[in-house]
Amino acid sequence: MKFLRAAVPVALVALLVTFFVPSPDAGRVIAASEASTAKTETAVLAGGCFWGMESVFEHVRGVTNVVSGFSGGSKETAHYDDVSEGDTGHAESVEITYDPARISYATLLDVYFRVAHDPTELNAQGPDSGTQYRSAIFYASPDQKRIAEAKIAALTAQHVFPAPIVTQVVPLRGFYPAESYHQHFAALHPLYPYIVINDAPKLVQLRERFPKLAD
Repeated sequence: MKFLRAAVPVALVALLVTFFVPSPDAGRVIAASEASTAKTETAVLAGGCFWGMESVFEHVRGVTNVVSGFSGGSKETAHYDDVSEGDTGHAESVEITYDPARISYATLLDVYFRVAHDPTELNAQGPDSGTQYRSAIFYASPDQKRIAEAKIAALTAQHVFPAPIVTQVVPLRGFYPAESYHQHFAALHPLYPYIVINDAPKLVQLRERFPKLAD
């Protein structure tokens, strides 16, 4: 996405807010005091604008932190303006820190595929297009690779989606946090038109499809 979006009519925004913007405490940023003291693990996932991906996983129980950033390219080009050109090899991604005693990697992938994005869109997501918005799982271990490939195979066999899954499963070479103004963007700017239209509905879907996971 581009940081500055074309204006949306005020009346439309108000209507969308009425239906889609969550309650005030639902849009909170994960507090440090909530972070588990147990051993944590990380997952790096890409699926369109990182604002929406981050927002979804910040509301999943067992997740202790989410960082918006870039993966797939070099450290030197891991800057929003460069990545937005679409030729750095990076994808807008999120690094999810979670407590494996409370939620599994496989369950995180359930949320990723069924709520956080549409895995059948090739190099695009919603209003955004370009390779920087591709669907990709960056695995950090053989187990993550195995689980990701098995999940895609199962969803394909079950015909969950009307079109083929195009999600890449590729090794994690590095994750680079995005600029500070991108962090927790949806939680801090819940009435921003892009968030209201594209991302707030995902929180509704999270609560409907995974009520026991939604925070």
